[in-house]
Amino acid sequence: ESKNEQRPFNLLAAKKHTMMRPSSFVPIISLSTLLSLISLAIFLTTADGSSFTEPHAHQGVVTPFQPGDPKVKLDGKAIGILKQGKPYQTQVQSGGSGRGLVVQDIDAPPSIVWGRILDYDNYSNMVPKTVESKNYNIEDMKPTKKDPLSKIIYTRMKVGFPVLKLEFFIKHLYYPSLNSLTWTLDYSKSSDFNDSCGYWYVIEHPESEDRTRVYYSVEVSLFDWVPKFVVDFMSTKALTDATAWVKKYSEMEFAKQGGLKKQTSSSSDGGSSTSTNAKKGLFGGLFRNKKQEELERLERLRAEEEARRVAEEERIAKEEAAKKILRLTWLRLGLVSVISVLAVYDFHLWISG
Repeated sequence: ESKNEQRPFNLLAAKKHTMMRPSSFVPIISLSTLLSLISLAIFLTTADGSSFTEPHAHQGVVTPFQPGDPKVKLDGKAIGILKQGKPYQTQVQSGGSGRGLVVQDIDAPPSIVWGRILDYDNYSNMVPKTVESKNYNIEDMKPTKKDPLSKIIYTRMKVGFPVLKLEFFIKHLYYPSLNSLTWTLDYSKSSDFNDSCGYWYVIEHPESEDRTRVYYSVEVSLFDWVPKFVVDFMSTKALTDATAWVKKYSEMEFAKQGGLKKQTSSSSDGGSSTSTNAKKGLFGGLFRNKKQEELERLERLRAEEEARRVAEEERIAKEEAAKKILRLTWLRLGLVSVISVLAVYDFHLWISG
């Protein structure tokens, strides 16, 4: 009788246990699905990045710099710092806020300094943290009094930090008549920076034509996922690093060219004008031919530059397509792995429950 009494109890317990499994299984599945979706969202966010073929998320969130004199007054203390070869840091007003600005004296003429600043294809060999830099388009403009813009230079750059590389696309606006260069992101491309703008103002030093005084400022807006040490570097140390590398490589280049040289002039004798007139008649035709050859050479250079630009755009587009395929492959593998692990975990909980 005890056995007969015990048997219904065991059957009832078994039924209860069987009935409870589906109800306990449902919330586990729901939780796993939620975790899978969260993992997928995180993976999609981190897998997506810069793109040469896709536009940026916006058309600018920081106020661009204007070309021309920053109108920064240098007092005795500032001049003393500059004479020691050190950078002087101050602030300029932009809208309702201030921006950091660095002033630096360089022992090289402005032409050499501009040569270093505009040598974007060589930035990876000069600029700290820059691992790649390449122009992908250059547009020559016709400057006017109303719009003195002379050239637009589009550059693809990549900066490297421990375990992180950031790629971005810059649109540089060059104003030689205003001694200025400004830049923003190229918003037709997607960059790893949320936004960026900057400014160079380069003038002959007030005490020597063989020296230069440069003014530099930059503002960078980074996405929330960028580590704090990168944000700190871009907002503080990048200012003085920029003028430091320009000073170093400009002075090195000037030294290669012989450094400070005194220009000597000799007075002409009375017969020099007659000689000059004779030379004009004799070599006039030669100069005209030289001018024609120079025009033809410039035309060839423009054609070659255009061909290089088209080839570079095609190369970048192919590279972007390959990167996208690789990202999608890793995305699928990651998604399958996450779901598989969670499915095994669910099954384990269901069995053990």
